[in-house]
Amino acid sequence: MKRRKGDSNLKNGTAFNSKSISGKEFEFKAILERWASGMEYYAISIPHDITVALKTRASVPVKVQINSSDAFMASLFPVGEGRHYLRIKNKICKAVQIKEKDLIKVKIKVRNREKEILIPRDLQKALKEAGAEREFNALPIGKKSYLLRVINEAVKAETREKRIKDVVRKTVNK
Repeated sequence: MKRRKGDSNLKNGTAFNSKSISGKEFEFKAILERWASGMEYYAISIPHDITVALKTRASVPVKVQINSSDAFMASLFPVGEGRHYLRIKNKICKAVQIKEKDLIKVKIKVRNREKEILIPRDLQKALKEAGAEREFNALPIGKKSYLLRVINEAVKAETREKRIKDVVRKTVNK
């Protein structure tokens, strides 16, 4: 299958075009499952009719709300046989006071990642100071997402600052 502009993922010969279903919303109830003992997250199975409506066996970027939680970004991930799961971090479960085997209300909205990349203020400032905003914005969506994830996963402020400098340097010197 030929990859087209807007296809965010190819897997098992199935293209996922985030633009074609971007903004589509689904609501359902699901049982919260422990994905693996000792892990810091849970998961829920996405109902078959929703997976069919997504028309893909690839991962799907979504915005999620669990019960009364704040919305958060995640991805539905494929698990084979045309099924998808959604991982839910332990901190979200604690925040909305849910536990394994609880029946939860789930709202998901399919995202168009290209339109939703949020650049943190400290990175924006560093890119602007280096005159590298245009170059950063021209990077492919996957590369930008990766770089932002590297920055956002920093635990210490010093590590974050170092990673921002590295991203700016790589952007300027690409």
